[in-house]
Amino acid sequence: MYKFVTIIAVAVLFSCNSSKQSMGSNQLTSEEKNEGWTLLFNGDNTKGWHKYGNKPVGAAWKVKDDYLYIDTTNRDGGDIVTDEEYENFDFQVEWRISKNGNSGIIFFIHEDKTKYNWPWETGPEMQVLDNIGAEDNKKGNHVAGTLYDLAGSYEVSKPKPIGDWNLAEIRCINGKLDLYLNGVNTVSINLWDDNWRKMVAGSKFRNMLGFCTYKKGRIGLQDHGNEVSFRNIKIRRL
Repeated sequence: MYKFVTIIAVAVLFSCNSSKQSMGSNQLTSEEKNEGWTLLFNGDNTKGWHKYGNKPVGAAWKVKDDYLYIDTTNRDGGDIVTDEEYENFDFQVEWRISKNGNSGIIFFIHEDKTKYNWPWETGPEMQVLDNIGAEDNKKGNHVAGTLYDLAGSYEVSKPKPIGDWNLAEIRCINGKLDLYLNGVNTVSINLWDDNWRKMVAGSKFRNMLGFCTYKKGRIGLQDHGNEVSFRNIKIRRL
């Protein structure tokens, strides 16, 4: 009898834990709501997003099992951006990259296709990468969690194995920028000061006159031609 009751108790506990896990994706806790967090992905569709250039989200962006991903067999992709713009914010997302894959999270995007063909012409990028297999892994500020081609290093880049989810955070308030990957502060710098301008001048963005000059903009998810998945995308204004 005791063994039977124990089995039932374990089964109920497992059921409760499974239910909690299934409810965890793309939902906010009461505490998060009180703190001002809002979801940018509802787990069902791409509402709140559009393709850069003010076009509908391409068919390559698909939703499956509560996550958003790029289907590389479909060429109708492209970078997608939020409908809203953000200035001071705390942004979080979980990402999962494919083997040898490359992607990114771009922010402060100024969407004006008459001047800028690509989001990265105005917005800096937090790198999403398979550090081991991707071609773009030769420089320390090109690996996962870094501010692409500007700041970061191999030492602070600690992505999880391929197939696992990583937690990324971008926090910016009045020009103070902090990036986090799986709880590790990978970048902490000030934007728009003399040191920042020197960094940009020494990067591949030096000839892009609009690069990171806008202090308010959209947040984008990059289609780099590799399969990448995102979930639990949320933000709060600061």
